[in-house]
Amino acid sequence: MLALAAASLTAQSRDAKSLQIYVLDVEGGNATLFVAPSGESVLIDTGNGGAAATRDADRMMAAINDAGVKQIDHLITTHWHGDHFGAMAELAQRIPIREYIDHGATIEPQPRSTEFLGSVYPALFGKAKHTVAQPGDRISLTGLEWRIVTSGGKTIATALAGAGAANPHCAAFKPVEDDKTENAQSVGSVVTFGSFRVVHLGDLTWNKEFALMCPSNRIGTADLFIVSHHGQPTSNSEVLVHALQSRAAIMNNGVKKGAQPSAMKILLSAPRLEDLWALHRSLISGPQYVLPETFIANLDEDHPGPAHWIKATAQADGSFTLINTRNGFSKSYATPR
Repeated sequence: MLALAAASLTAQSRDAKSLQIYVLDVEGGNATLFVAPSGESVLIDTGNGGAAATRDADRMMAAINDAGVKQIDHLITTHWHGDHFGAMAELAQRIPIREYIDHGATIEPQPRSTEFLGSVYPALFGKAKHTVAQPGDRISLTGLEWRIVTSGGKTIATALAGAGAANPHCAAFKPVEDDKTENAQSVGSVVTFGSFRVVHLGDLTWNKEFALMCPSNRIGTADLFIVSHHGQPTSNSEVLVHALQSRAAIMNNGVKKGAQPSAMKILLSAPRLEDLWALHRSLISGPQYVLPETFIANLDEDHPGPAHWIKATAQADGSFTLINTRNGFSKSYATPR
């Protein structure tokens, strides 16, 4: 039976008082599992397709089983690139999925997404619920406030509770050519559990970050940031990363995808950041931005079998703990003062 090599480090009965977040290694794709204190689950993205679909479905199921989850209550597909929806059909054969959430039709037709959206996806959500997300929407989860802040190239118009202050980083922002790909359409989420907040914006790109965060910061600060777009420099501008002031960040990079020096410079210089954790040791970050191995979940090249995840366990008082399942290393972040 395929299981994560280090699953014994985290396998335990679910803590009914905590929010659990699994950031999964799907080799430069994205899959992030949230399990609310109530046991309700949200999965953001489903990794790669093609020959990698079985591998990534195996890896997702290892985390799902570790969390004791019996169904996916809400599946958010941030956008229609193959590394974000590729293993969805494979996963749906293994566990019930109750609601499918996305930004709507693709703006960047590609052979794989055209085939998937034309027949496979309708067959999947035809057996469940389908929602096209709009900025400002809420996902119903007991004990959590889950807000959609970006979708379909649009952002929330009104600041979230406690947010809305002027963003001092906007003055130095330099726009780039508008991104006309699916990345800019990403469904982005801000999740609040008591005093704890986590931000996950999919692959939202540079100019869209400005639209969300300037001239006022409409989402506020965060305790944990799931780094956008695998840590690539077409995302992760100062107007987002530095305004969030997260205490920790997790980067779902690949060996040669994400973590370029220009992005690492911004991420590592963010105010209040204590640690940047990563799913892979990067071969392209440059010698000045090599992360300590303690904080890296996978040290080897891309591989077909099980992989290690990074897990966050958050409390309503704003404290949280991260664990690297490769080596059992964990670090706790205290309640903010």
